[in-house]
Amino acid sequence: MADAPWAEIREKFQAALALSRVELHKNPEKEPYKSKYSARALLEEVKALLGPAPEDEDERPQADDSLGAGDHALGLPAELVEAEGPVAQGAVRRAVIEFHLGVNHIDTEELSAGEEHLVKCLRLLRKYRLSHDCVSLYIQAQNNLGILWSEREEIETAQAYLESSEALYNQYMKEIGSPPLDPTEHFLPEEEKLAEQERSKRFEKVYTHNLYYLAQVYQHMEMFEKAAHYCHSTLKRQLEHNAYHPMEWAINAATLSQFYINKQCFMEARHCLSAANVIFGQTGKIRTTEDTTEAEGDVPELYHQRKGEIARCWIKYCLTLMQNAQLSMQDNIGELDLDKQSELRALRKKELDEEESVRKKAVQFGTGELCDAISAVEEKVSYLRPSDFEEARELFLMGQHYVFEAKEFFQIDGYVTDHIEVVQDHSALFKVLAFFETDMERRCKMHKRRIAMLEPLIVDLNPQYYLLVNRQIQFEVAHAYYDMMDLKIAIADKLRDPDSHIVKKINSLNKSALKYYQLFLDSLRDPNKVFPEHIGEDVLRPAMLAKFRVARLYGKIITADPKKELENLATSLEHYRFIVDYCEKHPEAAQEIEAELELSKEMVSLLPTKMERFRTKMSLT
Repeated sequence: MADAPWAEIREKFQAALALSRVELHKNPEKEPYKSKYSARALLEEVKALLGPAPEDEDERPQADDSLGAGDHALGLPAELVEAEGPVAQGAVRRAVIEFHLGVNHIDTEELSAGEEHLVKCLRLLRKYRLSHDCVSLYIQAQNNLGILWSEREEIETAQAYLESSEALYNQYMKEIGSPPLDPTEHFLPEEEKLAEQERSKRFEKVYTHNLYYLAQVYQHMEMFEKAAHYCHSTLKRQLEHNAYHPMEWAINAATLSQFYINKQCFMEARHCLSAANVIFGQTGKIRTTEDTTEAEGDVPELYHQRKGEIARCWIKYCLTLMQNAQLSMQDNIGELDLDKQSELRALRKKELDEEESVRKKAVQFGTGELCDAISAVEEKVSYLRPSDFEEARELFLMGQHYVFEAKEFFQIDGYVTDHIEVVQDHSALFKVLAFFETDMERRCKMHKRRIAMLEPLIVDLNPQYYLLVNRQIQFEVAHAYYDMMDLKIAIADKLRDPDSHIVKKINSLNKSALKYYQLFLDSLRDPNKVFPEHIGEDVLRPAMLAKFRVARLYGKIITADPKKELENLATSLEHYRFIVDYCEKHPEAAQEIEAELELSKEMVSLLPTKMERFRTKMSLT
C-alpha cells in the first residue's frame, strides 16, 4: 500500500459513499449527476493513494475471461483461498474501489466503463472469491454485470453471471456458512465493523437481489416456470428478512398471481393476492430505510394506481375461476351439463385434500401475525371452481367489488384503454354468472346490464384511434343482444300463444344484434368499402362467427310478410355460402370454425329447397 495515511483513505472513501447515495433530484437540474461525478473523483483519489496492486502484472485478461466471470461462470467450483497478508489485502481493497467505480459509471449511463471496472474487480478477487472477506463483493459485482448485460439485451450473458452468483452463494453457505464481511468494512476501523447479525442481513439481501434478477432474466427467456419459482422465492425472502417496500412487494405478488391463474393454480394465485392486499396495507407504515424509493407513499397518484392494478389482478382471478368452471360444466351448445356438474363437485374434494397436504405449505408467505392476516383475507374468497349459482355469485360480487375499486383510478379521462378493459371484464363477469343462472328472465337482465355498460363506450370512442377496441366492443354488444334474443325465443317457445309484445321484443333484439355485427364486419372493409378477400389472422375467427350469426339472425326474424321472409332467407343463405366458399379457398379458416362450418354447409344445402317450397306456396296464394 502507498504511504498515504490510512485515516485519509478511509475518510475519502466514506465521503465518496455518502455522495453516491445523494438522490438525483437533489442535484441541480442541469447537472443531474453532479454528486456521482464528485464521488467518482474521490474514488479515483483513493485508488491512486492505494497505489498499484502488487499483483497487477498477473491480473491481465486471460482467455477464459471472456465473460469476466472466470471459472465460476463455467460451473467450476471455487476453492477457498483466504485473503490474508498485505498482497491479498491490497488486491481486495483495490477490488472494492473498482466495484464502486463500476457502479458509479453505470449510474451515469456509461455502461462500457462500468463493465470495465466491474470486470477488474472480479479479476482481482478471483482466487479469493469463496473467502469470508470477498464472497459478498464478488457476488455483488457479478449481479451488477448481470443487470448490465440484461439492459443490453444480451440475456444469456446476464444469465451466466447471475447463475454464477447463485452457485457461489450456495457453495459458501454449504462449506463455510458464517456471515461474510460486507464490502464497506474493508475501509472501516476494527471497532466500527459490523455485528454478525448485520453482516448476515446484508449478505442475505445481496442473495435476494440475485434471485430477483434471475427471475427477470428467466421471464425474458420465456422460462416462465423458473421465473415464477424465483419470483416467489424472492418475495418470501424479502418478508423473512423484513427487506421490502410494501407497495413494490404487493404489486410483484399480484403480478405473480397472474402466472398461477394462467396455470389454473387458483389456491396459489389467491394466496399471492391476499398477501398483496395485506402488505399493500402497510404502505406508509413501514419506517424509512436508505433503500426506500421516493415513490413509496410520497406520490398519492402512484399509490392509487398500484391499488387499482392489484384490484385488476383480483378481477382476473374471480373471472378466470368462474370461466374455468363454466368450461368444465358446459355441453356442446354452451349450456349447463348436469353430469359434468357432478364430476366437478367430486373433483373439488380432491383439490381440498391437496390444499391440506403439500401445496399450501409450499407457497405460504410470512409467519405468525402476518400469516394469520393473509389467511383472514383468503377465507373471504374461494379458490375452488364454483359448481352452482350461489358459489358463482360470491365470486362475482368479489370481482365486482374490485371492478369498482379499479375504476376509481382507471377512469375514461386519461386511462381510456385501461378503463375499457375493466368495463369489459365487468361485462364478462355478468356473462359467466348468467351461465349459472337457471331463470331465463334473470339471465336476460344480466345481458342487458352488459349492454348498458358497453354501448356508451362505442359512442365515446373515436374509431380512427381506437379501431381494435371498437371492434371488440361492437362484437361483444352484438353477442349480448344475440344471447338475449335466444333467451327470449326459448321463453316464447314455452308459451302456448306468444303475444305480439314478445314477438316485437325478439325482432328488436335481432335487429340490434344485426346492427352491431354489421358494424363490426364493416370495420374490416378497406377505404373503398370493399370487404377483404383475405381476412387477417387476428380477426379471422370473430369475422367468421359474425358472418355465421348474421346468417342465423336473418333466419330468426319473425314476419307475417311472405315476401319479406323469402328475402331474409336469401340473405341468410348468402352469408352461409360466404363461410363455405371462404373456407374452401382458405383451408386454415376451416380450423377456426369447425362446428359453424358444418352447420353452414348443412344450411347451404337445405335453404334453397326451403326457399323453393316457399316460392311455390306464395304462387299458389
